[in-house]
Amino acid sequence: MTYDLYIGDKTFSSWSLRGCLMLEKFDIPYRSHMVSLYDGTMAQDMAKLAPAKLVPTLKTPQGEVIGETLAMAETLAERHPDKALWPADPSARARARWLCAAMTAGFSTLRSECPMELRHVNKGLPVSDALKTELARLQELWDYANNASDGKGPWLFGSYSLADVFYAPVCARIIGYDLPVSQSARDYCLVTLNDPAFKTWRAEGLKVSYDPVPYDIDCATAPWPVA
Repeated sequence: MTYDLYIGDKTFSSWSLRGCLMLEKFDIPYRSHMVSLYDGTMAQDMAKLAPAKLVPTLKTPQGEVIGETLAMAETLAERHPDKALWPADPSARARARWLCAAMTAGFSTLRSECPMELRHVNKGLPVSDALKTELARLQELWDYANNASDGKGPWLFGSYSLADVFYAPVCARIIGYDLPVSQSARDYCLVTLNDPAFKTWRAEGLKVSYDPVPYDIDCATAPWPVA
């Protein structure tokens, strides 16, 4: 049983990163199909997946088309209970679902002011009050998850779960814009960026060049901290 995953440009498409990780990290067979976000062909590329219009979009081996990462996550967890995409403990599982929903529904300032781009670290970006508020909320949720897991592992709920999938692009934004967070939050972000699946995704994205570069910001830069 092999799924088909339709994704956007790997250096910039944070939602596509989530789609990839929920298959890659749990060893679920899939084929990826690139949908370019920047050359004007997206609508044409997605037409065969209607009514889905955005990436990532998942097609099951039976041909069912599923949009939206939360729906994709729940579908995969339901179809592959042996893969343990959610935490096994019911309380932790409920909290993990809450954190994933909070990510998809919130943090609009972080997403708009710090679009994901994995080329280098942008230094000196002004941090607005709204962004500071969202970073504080993020820290609160991560501390809540860590307290629930009793420090049993490096991930939000001890073992890797869909919660870590959903927050991987957030980690990339925090490091990619050198945002002010606690040491524990930064450590978690670096664990995410050091994960082999994330490193492979970034390396593949860097093979593509852009002119002009999406989300190019006029500020000082520093090398990405993870080779």
